[in-house]
Amino acid sequence: MKRKTGFKCTIMRGGTSKGIFLMEADLPQDPELRDRIILAVFGSPDIRQIDGLGGADSLTSKLALISPSHELDRDVNYTFGAVGIDKPFVDYSANCGNISSAVGPFAIEQGLVRPEEPFTTVKIFNTNSRRMIHARVPVKKGKVVYEGDYEIAGVPRAGAKIELSFMEPGGGVTEKLLPTGHAIDEVILDTGEKFFATIVDAGNLTAFIRASDFGFQGTELPAFFEQDPKYKMIFEAIRKKLGDLIGIPATPSLPKIVFVAPSQDFKTITEREIHQNEIDLVARAVAMGKIHKAFPVTGGIPAAAASAIPASIIQTTVRGSISGSEGRKLVIGHPSGKFDVEVKARMDGDQVHILSCTVGRTARKIMEGRVYIPKKVY
Repeated sequence: MKRKTGFKCTIMRGGTSKGIFLMEADLPQDPELRDRIILAVFGSPDIRQIDGLGGADSLTSKLALISPSHELDRDVNYTFGAVGIDKPFVDYSANCGNISSAVGPFAIEQGLVRPEEPFTTVKIFNTNSRRMIHARVPVKKGKVVYEGDYEIAGVPRAGAKIELSFMEPGGGVTEKLLPTGHAIDEVILDTGEKFFATIVDAGNLTAFIRASDFGFQGTELPAFFEQDPKYKMIFEAIRKKLGDLIGIPATPSLPKIVFVAPSQDFKTITEREIHQNEIDLVARAVAMGKIHKAFPVTGGIPAAAASAIPASIIQTTVRGSISGSEGRKLVIGHPSGKFDVEVKARMDGDQVHILSCTVGRTARKIMEGRVYIPKKVY
């Protein structure tokens, strides 16, 4: 491949995240060189990412690699990468559900999928989870519709609703919905502290922990955790122990951690009041060592899956049992507001089978053009 210094690039907002979209064919096949180019595109490693397109935040330092698919049951292949900010890495171990919501519009914009009115269903194969995602994208006069009145917490303006269905999401990493085989596991840190976790592999490999096990109310905002560096060390210690328990090495992205507590009144980061009767529970997700300012879609999927698992921490925390229900909406209170996800599940004997998890998102194309990198990257 010619040593290019300019690459076709699109910046998309997907849900509460922002990502850089590149066509996989435009990058070299050598993974080491490809990642050096990607890091240069983002301006990493640098805490400000001043020499690239990264936004100096884990929610905006995200990558989507797209390629057309030649399989009959899928339209495009999509690989997500979490790009390090102050460290030179691209982590492909997990998917991002928010960025996933922009893949359908991008595929239609790039001519990879023929638009159909009023909705075009884009069949996306996510290479991170090895699972299918169906995106129902609004279309008018052959163009993606971005304007609308659907609102999601964490995004300042309303947009057109994109329905994102994660099909058969269980077992993407470990091939099991419950990697340990248990609805609840006891975990002991090196300090001797004990906590209980429900570990679910759906959407992303995620552990749900009672906030009260660590003395949290469950309604704390990200600033509470950012003021003391000890919390980042605690989160990392928890992740390492969870990785040991599951039998996988912990990566910067996996396993995810979510602290949960019963529904209660709280204020968001914008001082909006959320009342306990609006939600089923409160949750705080850890993303790259920090508390997520909103809530990840791929945290909502395992939460919804766990809500259908008898005796799981999620099911015993939510208001009312939903075990074995064919379809039920779970509403999660998070630092920016509310997040809802619909889960369809069935019982196969004594085993829960997750058929699909569906969320509503918005997306928007922000910029398209070419991004340039220094020659020295080669």
